[in-house]
Amino acid sequence: MTPDSFSDGGRYNTSSAVARALAMVAEGADIIDVGGESTRPAALRVSADEQIRRVLETIGELRSRLPEGFPISIDTTLSEVARRAIEHGASMINDVSAGLDDPEILALAGSTGVPLVLMHMQGTPETMQLAPVYEDVVSEVKAFLEARVEVALLAGVKREALLLDPGIGFGKRKTHNLQLLAHLQLLGGLGLPLLLGVSRKAFMGAICQVSEPAELMPATIACTALGVQAGVKVFRVHDVWQNRQAADVAWAILQGA
Repeated sequence: MTPDSFSDGGRYNTSSAVARALAMVAEGADIIDVGGESTRPAALRVSADEQIRRVLETIGELRSRLPEGFPISIDTTLSEVARRAIEHGASMINDVSAGLDDPEILALAGSTGVPLVLMHMQGTPETMQLAPVYEDVVSEVKAFLEARVEVALLAGVKREALLLDPGIGFGKRKTHNLQLLAHLQLLGGLGLPLLLGVSRKAFMGAICQVSEPAELMPATIACTALGVQAGVKVFRVHDVWQNRQAADVAWAILQGA
């Protein structure tokens, strides 16, 4: 529900967003993620009031039309946005700051019992791609996520409610993203389900010499299939049925092995 997201910003109002979400469910989506603040590189921050204005009607409409218990995720780093979204039917929090922007979001997740995604990001969306530097990106991302898990547990979040996201493209150069993707199993060693969000991201375009995000669906599918093999449990994508096919076939091959 943002005007400035990197791939489909400004494309959806409430009615078209609801229609798209219902179509995504029909295509095989297991979770619908709704956000009111873009986290693309160089994106400016959006106030809690504006995020709430953008997302609440869509979340409420989806809650009334999706099956009971179907997960609706609120993509925000602010506890007030998450609180209002949960009151209107959201049942999951996706926090790209892992609780650093607003630590109260951890306590909210703990008190409500909703699942919480903790993501790694170096810097902020506005600054993250200016000059990201790591000595060992895999070990540093792993250590960050491990530390944030401990903080979330202390805030009352149950371990079984946590998911971890390595934050592909969030304060990382192409080589950093590729190293993380090559070592997803090490991050899985933290013992919590991994969420992977690589859909249509620019680092793949740099490899394929493609500048239009919508043309990176095949590249995304490659990451999905390899992610299944590496143990990833959740994939955040734009192109649902295509990635669902890739995930289902990769899973069947893995089971056959």
